[in-house]
Amino acid sequence: MPSFSIIIPVKPGGYVAALQCLREIASPYPFEILVAEGCLPSRQRNEAVNESSGEIIYFLDDDSLVTSDCLAICVDAFENSAVAAVGGPSLTPDDDSTLQQLFGSALASMFGAGAVRNRYRAIGDIRETTDRELILCNLAMRKEVFLSLGGFDERLYPNEENELLERVIASGKKLAHAPQMAVYRSQRKTLGQFIRQMFSYGRGRAQQTFISGSVSVVSLAPLVFIGYLASLFFVPLSGPVILPLLAYIVLDIIFSLSAVLTSKIAARGFLLFLFPAIHIANGCGLLCGLL
Repeated sequence: MPSFSIIIPVKPGGYVAALQCLREIASPYPFEILVAEGCLPSRQRNEAVNESSGEIIYFLDDDSLVTSDCLAICVDAFENSAVAAVGGPSLTPDDDSTLQQLFGSALASMFGAGAVRNRYRAIGDIRETTDRELILCNLAMRKEVFLSLGGFDERLYPNEENELLERVIASGKKLAHAPQMAVYRSQRKTLGQFIRQMFSYGRGRAQQTFISGSVSVVSLAPLVFIGYLASLFFVPLSGPVILPLLAYIVLDIIFSLSAVLTSKIAARGFLLFLFPAIHIANGCGLLCGLL
């Protein structure tokens, strides 16, 4: 029977809301909880792993609210001995505000988040995956694999898990996504906080690219987008030049309207403005990280 070490980084004196749900876990699998205080999350997690005793390391954020059967689902995904890491999505709680629900909807949209949208929605069954579907606020890994690869690169935050997961795959191991192994985390409370979050994600992706040496063309799309928008100030606005912008606007309208019709929530119409905000903020973050 595998044992777990649940690791939660938190700022000094910070409140750990995750403990509330962890007390209600219904599982035969033994687990310990290590709350690592500090201001450098990557280092905090590494140091906590060194102090842990479990066979499986389960990383949560201080506000990750797990379901009672999370450990059982995780064990099922680890039945394949080739699987080194298992993760599930981070879902928006039903009691979040309308604005927070809007942020969650944008992140779960193909147009809003592209290949990483399954980090924010529970779709499908347990499956082999890449780092695009996994997120550090809900990620389990075999301890022996984590230690053998040297843990998180402490120069990175965020995106430290993506860089590590790339090394896991390069070592010949597999990753698994378990949609039902979900946690619930509230989205940022204000638009400003959300935009800063998207900027941070872009900056982290750029820094990860430098450190790992691997380039994802898709992840650099927001950088191309802001470069294109900037170019519009310096070139004549002829038909061919504005065609990409018109195509973007059409897609923006289609995905925003689809969100309204499928959810029957009129407020989802504000995605029309939120999608561009996400892409521009992420692109600016990428540019900052590259520079």
